[in-house]
Amino acid sequence: MPGVMHDDAPLLADLLPWSVAPLRLGRAWPLAADPAWLKARWTAFTGAPEADRAALFEPSRSRSVHSAVAQLPGQSTGTGRLLRETGPCPAPVRVVHGPFDEQWLIPDHRLIDAARPELWRVADAGQVFAVEQGHVPGGDGPALLATALLPDGRSPAGRPGRIHPLYRRPGGREPNVAPGLLDHLAGRLGHRPEPESLLAWALAAAGWRDGRCAVPLTADPDTWALGTALGRRMLRLLVRGGTERPKLPGGRRPYVRAALPPYPARLDYDRDEESLYLDDGRIAPVAPEAWDFQVSGVRVVELWLTRRMRRPEPGTLEAIGPAAWPQAWTSELLELITVLTLLAELGDEQAALAHSSAPTVGAGELHAAGVLPIPATTRRPASVLDHHEEGPEGQFALL
Repeated sequence: MPGVMHDDAPLLADLLPWSVAPLRLGRAWPLAADPAWLKARWTAFTGAPEADRAALFEPSRSRSVHSAVAQLPGQSTGTGRLLRETGPCPAPVRVVHGPFDEQWLIPDHRLIDAARPELWRVADAGQVFAVEQGHVPGGDGPALLATALLPDGRSPAGRPGRIHPLYRRPGGREPNVAPGLLDHLAGRLGHRPEPESLLAWALAAAGWRDGRCAVPLTADPDTWALGTALGRRMLRLLVRGGTERPKLPGGRRPYVRAALPPYPARLDYDRDEESLYLDDGRIAPVAPEAWDFQVSGVRVVELWLTRRMRRPEPGTLEAIGPAAWPQAWTSELLELITVLTLLAELGDEQAALAHSSAPTVGAGELHAAGVLPIPATTRRPASVLDHHEEGPEGQFALL
């Protein structure tokens, strides 16, 4: 994977200028790996006596059972105070909790300290989010990932990065790209890149410059074609779904070789056997490249498993969960191992791209061309006035 960038590599923050800070939930119980548990937690909360709700809620400085806040864009939830809430659980939505961890979230603004409504306004089937990862000096892992699901943007370690929507408006409208950048690249490459191509290039080429995500740009059409093709392959693995699931050849495909226990407590990896052990349960083959795949210096598979193996404090809403290891988790784990294996195999191509001797388009050139510095307005969200949004206590919010 690309490492430290040269000093003239443009920052991602200048290429995709509108970005949003990570979500801050404030409490763990509105997020879970299965929507059924969220509905059970909600039922337990709304069925509790009012005197007990405050403690169950786990209040923070931003939210309590007395908070009255607007609906999240696109969601139909209550806006009254949770102390009096008796309605059904809002339909959970699929989100990405940090790198590679797809979970479910109750999309109720009253439960979330900082939900970033501006992201919810543009989250639809035509959107892709580029997510900077937290920088850890000396830590391994990609500087940039992407997802079609709403990301919470949390980093497993280090300073969290930013979330960059590819489009500023719903329906894939108004690319979130520095004004004039694509036209300038057109003059250097001989064709005008699409916004999706710029994102693909960024995924393949991004690295760190002084602790910030940077994206070296090429002026060579052949190098651009190689890099964007590589980035699209990465994007297909990151934005997975539908009927075409990622697969490895038969001899390398991970399987459950020994049944997993009802609820594992111990996690081990045998590098020589290429085996992942959950107590006496065994999954193999698990390539070392998949086990060692890191983001912000943290092993992705290990983090994914330890989150699910952790036992929440009894008596809390978060403790409402599975009594045994769900089969769905095993399927998701096998797919995660597959995706990380395939991404790791692209590392040599990324390294070759990073060490290319092709001419570049640096920040200095973009300044000389008037592309940089970018207008301050491009760092702010667009005004989205397609529909009313309900404010606190049922009032309409003014956008």
